[in-house]
Amino acid sequence: MKENILGGKSYSFALRIIKLYKYMAQEHHEYILSKQVLRSGTSIGANIEESVHAQSKMDFIHKLSIAQKEACETNYWIRLLRDSEYLTQALSNSLLNDCDEIQRLLAASIKTTKSNMKS
Repeated sequence: MKENILGGKSYSFALRIIKLYKYMAQEHHEYILSKQVLRSGTSIGANIEESVHAQSKMDFIHKLSIAQKEACETNYWIRLLRDSEYLTQALSNSLLNDCDEIQRLLAASIKTTKSNMKS
């Protein structure tokens, strides 16, 4: 159940990140930072999707851990775009809230899977 929620939220977030990239390219002609956030922001969901077909519990944890790292990187790029005044406070807060929620869900999924492995 949690993976479905996580998959849906990460997919929706990736769509927002794609729209952010288009906005940054069209409105600000900014391609370097926006390409970084595009890469990491869409990678979160791709790794979560891969985890659904993991070959083992350890592989599942590994895929989710990669997604977690990509979410941390995405958080960094959004903050950098905000602090360099490419993004408004409202837009960056909304994106950061979504990213933080995904990070919390990933952490909980990893913790639960590790705990179930010990049982």
